[in-house]
Amino acid sequence: MKSYDPYMHTTEHILNRTMVNMFGCDRSFSNHLEKKKSKCDYRFNRALTAEEETLISEKVNEQLTRNLDVTQKVVSREDAALDFDLDRLPDAAGDTIRLVSVGDYDVCPCIGDHVLNTSEIGEFVLVSSSFDDGVLRIRFKLK
Repeated sequence: MKSYDPYMHTTEHILNRTMVNMFGCDRSFSNHLEKKKSKCDYRFNRALTAEEETLISEKVNEQLTRNLDVTQKVVSREDAALDFDLDRLPDAAGDTIRLVSVGDYDVCPCIGDHVLNTSEIGEFVLVSSSFDDGVLRIRFKLK
């Protein structure tokens, strides 16, 4: 399994929660997270406006500056299934599931690497977004 950059990966959690909160969409169904720039793909019904891109950036950066601790706990697969869609997790994930929390802002099942606190991340920059055939792609970097 590829180990994602922990800074980008933690930021992806915050971006996903922001998208869910703002638009009621699901978390990204596909992503590519690298140190220099990253992208997340969402099932969506239209392009974002410039105002929405700005608001997404503001909301993600607001969470980054809250100095949120990133914690984890392990729960049974059965307990995790009560609150989370586990369809994307491989069966090999086992009988226990690691839940990663970004402060009080986000929690989700995850096997990747993360920072310990959002104060380590820096600034989120939404580089661009595009919409094609039901997929909204958001490209971002950190500075």
